[in-house]
Amino acid sequence: MTKKLIAIDLDGTTLNSQSLISPRTAEVLNKATAAGHYVSIATGRPFRMSDHFYQQLKLETPMVNFNGGLVHKPRQTWEYEREISLSKEIAFEILAQKEALNLDFVAAENRKTFYIDTLEQFEGMFFASENVSEANLLRNLTSNPTSLLIKTKHEFAANVASSLQSQFDNEIDVRTWGGPNAILEIVPKGVQKAMAVSVIADSLKIKTKDVVAFGDEHNDLELLQYAGWGVAMKNGTEQLKGVANDVTTQNNNEDGLANYLEKYLSL
Repeated sequence: MTKKLIAIDLDGTTLNSQSLISPRTAEVLNKATAAGHYVSIATGRPFRMSDHFYQQLKLETPMVNFNGGLVHKPRQTWEYEREISLSKEIAFEILAQKEALNLDFVAAENRKTFYIDTLEQFEGMFFASENVSEANLLRNLTSNPTSLLIKTKHEFAANVASSLQSQFDNEIDVRTWGGPNAILEIVPKGVQKAMAVSVIADSLKIKTKDVVAFGDEHNDLELLQYAGWGVAMKNGTEQLKGVANDVTTQNNNEDGLANYLEKYLSL
């Protein structure tokens, strides 16, 4: 049996609408690992908001965070690791336009640090971090971040994205985060999941035709196009379904990924 690299998005794909991995999904992903396949998380989330899922699934594979801005092996030295940064000046420039763009907050982060401009909109659970103090305010940002996170309201999101994209076009890509909040993520130009997953595939000597990818949102587009077999979730966007090889018959609350993968790999 050919070993597959199974690249899984988190929100709207592996996670249900409570942002949890169901016991059934965990069981199937563990079975895939036991059968000799590689299960690798490829998410827009930062590492600190996805590490608990990595540990829950008992993974030892490389993972992708920040939509491809970081590809690494958690808690290990890995020769293929890479982290791509933005200029911190972009964060300060966006912060200066906060009111004009109707932003709730502007946050900047990399694997280790997290800065946000206001604690008013701060939800500890959302940021998977309780120890945020005034010291973490954005004006203290001294290093270049891997990603910027901005929160707005759904009705402003498209306008915010196009405005920032036109202002910093040669330097950034604006991605949606998915989920109930209107979160936009700003990553360095050209950063996307497919590029990072291809680094993982190369490191594992897996051919592109043996990469299986699951996703649901615009930020999974290149990944599904790149993979030998790209699967869109039933709850995914129409655009994503248009480039996918197949679509799950069940959504992310019905273990759509697990049921599809179990059949596909004959687990």
